[in-house]
Amino acid sequence: MALAEEDLDQIRRLIREEVQAQTAPPQGWVRYDLELRERMVRVEEELKHQRELMEQGFRLMEKRFEQIDKRFEQVDKRFEQLTNRIDRFMRWSFALTLTVGGLVVAAIKYLP
Repeated sequence: MALAEEDLDQIRRLIREEVQAQTAPPQGWVRYDLELRERMVRVEEELKHQRELMEQGFRLMEKRFEQIDKRFEQVDKRFEQLTNRIDRFMRWSFALTLTVGGLVVAAIKYLP
């Protein structure tokens, strides 16, 4: 059963139409492509904005850490001052205790 030339032409025509239909973009494809590109641009801009906000937040955190470091230095100085005052108090207390103790021992020994 051989095919007639007309049948072969019809098959070729159908194949060409189908191939063209498969390779040609759908009707709304161009619009959809533009919408996707616009969305991508908006997403990229939003990501850039988020990155800028994050960098600003990091800068603020660095300033905050610097302030905290300064406060720790101030507290450290206060502790040093307090330590010096306590050391001075301990010396005076020890010297006063020895002096009073010596006077009590001398008073007991030399007084009748």
